[in-house]
Amino acid sequence: MAKKGAVADKKAPDNKKGGDKKGKIAEDSGGGADKKGKGGKGDLKAATAVNVRHILCEKHSKATEALAKIQEGQPFNKVAQEYSEDKAKAGGSLGWMVRGSMVGTFQDAAFALTPSSVDKPIVSSLVKTNFGYHIIMVEGRR
Repeated sequence: MAKKGAVADKKAPDNKKGGDKKGKIAEDSGGGADKKGKGGKGDLKAATAVNVRHILCEKHSKATEALAKIQEGQPFNKVAQEYSEDKAKAGGSLGWMVRGSMVGTFQDAAFALTPSSVDKPIVSSLVKTNFGYHIIMVEGRR
């Protein structure tokens, strides 16, 4: 059985933002996203939620291998099923996530990405959190 959603379902130990919302992590990363959603990447409009998929690997070497498979053109969901230690059976899908419900570095990367499809994913570089290394893609913004 796969682990519960590392980014969405585990509670963070005493964090500076004062707890979580519906079991989702809210961690102070020090540099977080700006409050008004301005000054982002290129033509991306400010979003309050993103439809996120991720691949989580505890080891850097495994995450690097998964990223290489995606860069070779393999579908994101297939690589997630093979490599991810979280949400693997769902192809890495975390569903719609709102600002403030994700770990700071994960959130920053997710909101900076342009939406794409699992067949032609636009992904983050490796994102390090206290859970391990993530490869993130976004399927939609709203």
